[in-house]
Amino acid sequence: MKFENVKTMGLIAKYKLMKLFSDERGDVNVVAIVVLIGVAVLLAILFKDQIGALLASLLRTINENAEGVVNDPIGGGAAPE
Repeated sequence: MKFENVKTMGLIAKYKLMKLFSDERGDVNVVAIVVLIGVAVLLAILFKDQIGALLASLLRTINENAEGVVNDPIGGGAAPE
């Protein structure tokens, strides 16, 4: 009796595994994601210098603002009365 149950469970597992590998519903999504990643990498390569300059400018601005806040936390220049 137990052997028959194990055999049946094995056949069910085999069927579900075959169904999993033969399911093709997600293939189009995978191809679209790969194409989008390729486009993003291509754009990053083409605009590498501009992206680097933009990041350097942003980091410089952040650093200057952070130094200003540390040096003058109130922002008024003079101590309040």
